[in-house]
Amino acid sequence: MTTTKHRMRAPRSRLRQGGVTLIELLVTVIIALFLLAGVGYMLQNTRRAYTNQNQLQQLQDSERLAMTLLADVIQNAGYFPDPTQNTVDTALPAVAGTWAQEQAISGAAQTAPAPGDAITVRYMTTGGDGVLNCLGGSNTQAAGTTITYVNQFYLTAPDASGSSTLQCKLTDGAGTAIGTPQDLVTGLTNMQIWFGMKKGGAAGDNSVDTYMRPSEVAAIDDPDWQKVTSVRIQLTFQNPLAAPSAPAAQKTINFERVIAVMNRAGVT
Repeated sequence: MTTTKHRMRAPRSRLRQGGVTLIELLVTVIIALFLLAGVGYMLQNTRRAYTNQNQLQQLQDSERLAMTLLADVIQNAGYFPDPTQNTVDTALPAVAGTWAQEQAISGAAQTAPAPGDAITVRYMTTGGDGVLNCLGGSNTQAAGTTITYVNQFYLTAPDASGSSTLQCKLTDGAGTAIGTPQDLVTGLTNMQIWFGMKKGGAAGDNSVDTYMRPSEVAAIDDPDWQKVTSVRIQLTFQNPLAAPSAPAAQKTINFERVIAVMNRAGVT
């Protein structure tokens, strides 16, 4: 009797079993991590660029706002309405210890801890003429009713970050406060002022030939602020993009402008 032996065969599914090895899995994970790192790096750079752009935009807005407010007021120095009813003597009278007759502008170096210089400007307005003061207001009284605005710009003492604020204090001709001092622009570290004056040359010409610091004008035996024809202002702002380790010169940005005094500029 013949006995037939049958050989057992492994299932086809076991013979063809497939998948990924541990090494292949690790390579895949590493590639994915590199891709994720690249995406994260791009996202971080985009976010940093967006933040930097916003900070620069805020800086530019602050520069424009500060200089616009200063220019609008300084240009009006010595202004008075209706010369048939008012004169410079009545509009800008002498005030003991403060103003000389017809004086419309003055400046001084501030004392520590407040940095930089201060500038004060006065002029007369009448109701409804729309001439603005440093607080952004105007004479809302009846037409023909005059008021003298005395506008003072200065920087406050710096805060913990070294940032000072451009502030405005407004009074009338008698020294009575109008409102409360207002913060205008933040982020400054200094405000330097030079006064353009006509010291020589032909009469009848107010062209500036000398720029003097407030202390230099005050040192003159008979300081004549009526000779101021223009004002050069340099505002120093904190640089929002400067690294903490950057040199001091890179941590600030200067913004400068020369402003003509309305009733003095040009040839007379």
